[in-house]
Amino acid sequence: MGKPLRIGLREANQRFSKAMKAVKAGKEVILTDRGKPIAIIKPLAQPPGPEQVIRELEAAGVLQAATRRGPMPAWRPRRLRGAPLAQTVEEEREPR
Repeated sequence: MGKPLRIGLREANQRFSKAMKAVKAGKEVILTDRGKPIAIIKPLAQPPGPEQVIRELEAAGVLQAATRRGPMPAWRPRRLRGAPLAQTVEEEREPR
């Protein structure tokens, strides 16, 4: 982030734009009163971009990177072996 800029209250009042330019450049501005620090003005943390969010989700195991580039293959329902689900449910509901 760089070395913070120290500025007295009177100068900060007279040259506010100078302090704001330093903050926009990523520096902290320490406001002083008679040489004693009393406040810090610092840039707000920027929200992560989409790439950073993707990397964090991958690290957490929520997202898995694609193994191949390009469009995803068309989705097709899977065929399961055995009786239809509705039939299985009906059989389970029947009194024994």
